Amino acid sequence: MIDNMHMYSQLGISEEVYRFGEEVLSSLRTRFDGIDQVAEYNQAKVISAMQKNRVSAGCFAGTTGYGYNDVGRDTLERVYADCFHTEAALVRPAILCGTHALAVALSANLRPGDELLSPVGRPYDTLEEVIGIRESACSLAEYGVTYDEVELLPDGSFDYEGIRAKIKPQTKLCTIQRSKGYATRPTFSVKQIGELIAFIKSIRSDIICMVDNCYGEFVDVIEPSDLGADMIVGSLIKNPGGGLAPIGGYICGTKACVDRCAYRLSAPGLGQEVGANLGLMTSLYQGFFLAPTVVSGALKGAIFAANIYEKLGFRCVPSAAEPRHDIIQAVELGSEAAMCAFCEGIQAAAPVDSYVTPVPWDMPGYDSQVIMAAGAFIQGSSIELSADGPIREPYAVYFQGGLTWVHAKLGILMSLQKLVDAGIVKL
Repeated sequence: MIDNMHMYSQLGISEEVYRFGEEVLSSLRTRFDGIDQVAEYNQAKVISAMQKNRVSAGCFAGTTGYGYNDVGRDTLERVYADCFHTEAALVRPAILCGTHALAVALSANLRPGDELLSPVGRPYDTLEEVIGIRESACSLAEYGVTYDEVELLPDGSFDYEGIRAKIKPQTKLCTIQRSKGYATRPTFSVKQIGELIAFIKSIRSDIICMVDNCYGEFVDVIEPSDLGADMIVGSLIKNPGGGLAPIGGYICGTKACVDRCAYRLSAPGLGQEVGANLGLMTSLYQGFFLAPTVVSGALKGAIFAANIYEKLGFRCVPSAAEPRHDIIQAVELGSEAAMCAFCEGIQAAAPVDSYVTPVPWDMPGYDSQVIMAAGAFIQGSSIELSADGPIREPYAVYFQGGLTWVHAKLGILMSLQKLVDAGIVKL
């Protein structure tokens, strides 16, 4: 019989922590089977899109300079569009991160005098400077775009009447953040987002509905673009890059919206015709191919984390039993010391930089210190095992990723081990 405990002990996991984890895991087998079924469906969806667009070895060739007639780049964008059921897609290494993708989509489709509305409360911290909620050079506010928001109701649901009241003649675009960001509100299901979009369109059909889809791709068998979103936006170093994409982002949606995004990313008149792939095509294609399976492992890790920490008395969002709509698991740890111990455990479980001790620091784009743990092959890759959070009440840490389920499991056990060693948790 294979002695897994022996290997875990070499990595620093005590028998007490290992046995506790196995006890929790024994109740999750049926749920994990359901995740595997979703992954199987999405894997077939990706393969179908690749086959339809006749992906070939020639698509992996590198291009330089202007990148005119880049077959691999253009085919990859058709694959994304077909997989997410949209008219067009912009998938580029020149999109530097998720925030950049959102900034491109917003600035391309909003003009001076337009208003941006968030019907789901305040967006993720890094968008505050993009919008101009916090003053910044080149923000939307600086170019004459106004902003308004509608807070969620106390139970985390949409305030439909509040949204109706906030939609004005100048409201041009609604931004809907699917995942929770650094908040402890629920992540929205694709079905909920579809209902919200239908409500907004019933008031004014010409309002553009953009969904920040980060952390949500391939968690369900449908995406917001299947239920009326004009644009879905995300990062390739999160779910759809499958852990192989070294950089990049995507914008999928209507041709009108995506064309404008391409002009904003490159230059008016150039659009999608330029942009060399610099030899990254194999990683972008193969990462997208692997994404459904990688996401399934991350989901299992998130569910395991919630069941571990909820059993120990910590508030988890989502709770251990709730359905999953993204790969992020928030755990309210109650103190800076507990956050640091948790993140030390995630770092210690990493294949890269495992010897490093994460500490809070002043991270660009945030208004509080942030602690981040991520011993990743791709710097900042949130689909790889990582944990982070702002040092502020309720001292919640946000765990996500794991290129394999087994690595996610190790990370959670190591985080628990560090909390036990620090005397913060007793089993």
